[in-house]
Amino acid sequence: MKADLVIKNGYILTMDENFTEYKNGNIAIKDGKILDIGENINYEADEIIDAGGNVVLPGLINTHTHAAMTLLRGYGSDNPLKVWLEQYIWPVERKFVSYEFVKDGTDIACYEMLRNGVTTFVDMYFYENAVADAVLQAKMRAVLCTGILDFPTPGAKTPDEGIEKTKDFIKEYKESRYIYPCIGPHAPYTCSPQTLQKAMQVAEDYDVLFHIHLSETEHEVQDILNRYNATPVKHLDNIGVLNDRVLAAHMVHPTEEEIYLMAEKKVKISHCPESNLKLASGIAPVPKMIEAGITVSIGTDGTASNDDLDILGEISTAAKLHKGYNKNPVLLNAKQALSMATREGAKALRLQDKIGTLEKGKYADIIIIDINQPHIQPMFDPYIQLVYSAKSTDVDTVIIDGKIVVRNKEVLTIDKSEILQKAKKWKEKIICGN
Repeated sequence: MKADLVIKNGYILTMDENFTEYKNGNIAIKDGKILDIGENINYEADEIIDAGGNVVLPGLINTHTHAAMTLLRGYGSDNPLKVWLEQYIWPVERKFVSYEFVKDGTDIACYEMLRNGVTTFVDMYFYENAVADAVLQAKMRAVLCTGILDFPTPGAKTPDEGIEKTKDFIKEYKESRYIYPCIGPHAPYTCSPQTLQKAMQVAEDYDVLFHIHLSETEHEVQDILNRYNATPVKHLDNIGVLNDRVLAAHMVHPTEEEIYLMAEKKVKISHCPESNLKLASGIAPVPKMIEAGITVSIGTDGTASNDDLDILGEISTAAKLHKGYNKNPVLLNAKQALSMATREGAKALRLQDKIGTLEKGKYADIIIIDINQPHIQPMFDPYIQLVYSAKSTDVDTVIIDGKIVVRNKEVLTIDKSEILQKAKKWKEKIICGN
């Protein structure tokens, strides 16, 4: 049988449940999916990529970001979350956020993520139609939702308007192979119980993900406790919106009872260690959550609080952070950390049947990492050295849906000079205030 594309001579890490490896493996791709994979397969193809012994992995998955905030990278940094949001970010967003702002910012984000090996990301922001346009032009995949809040936003004057616009967005993209719409109530401190319940009803009616910031700071926990006499996770459970559709970003301050409650309800977590460190939000109890059976994935958050979209860097930080904090060198080992950005990421998005591992029938979202670098060699263990030694700049090739979008470390779908001009334009606008 003839394939569209074949990758040969790769050190393939499938990242499946058994961590199956093919040390001199081939992958045959047809119609955007993996047709065959293994060490003794031979297919003719229109194009053949010789991996030359480099490591071949599933595309990386970023399960929480605000892509357009590349245009606010570093703006208002070194402040607490509440001050950063209320005095810096929200005022600028009220003034400048538009289709153009979001499209330009997301173009920059897509370039950065592709260059870093990210093939799928989750976005919560405004003007998600602009995000969708950027994603489709970049030839990526994304799970997209407009942030819904109980006060006027650039996307909607009321939460009900935000919910109705989300319904329209879901209907528009529900059958897309690249855009996976979801619903995104911002947080329990910005959304009333009624808004959260309405949002969950939409998630259930349209069979989509429910994405929310949850237990990010001690201030949030105390605020929700004061308002509803319950901590954030318990609050969501009390109002009937805690279930397996929930993808909770951050989850820095759950109680032990809440950890077991989330495990029981099959809640998924997006761990954002670098953002949480920079904003001094705290350190999430990731090892305890994994031990309890919770699916924990990895996210960068927006570049205004991270300040990059580097998932390889994020998992390296996560692995070292939890070892050091818990004074236990075996916690969050390299295989677990890499799984957070691949297999566990796909589970968190409810897309595990489509992406996250290299297996027959799944979408051909694949990256090749150039391991012939002094900072990686000699390579004794590919998992350990990808997590602790590799850099995002070592990503050589990115394939999404069977199509090459990064070749020889050059992004093919986005013009670098154009996005640099966009960044400069918006910097001047924001500084000048108009």
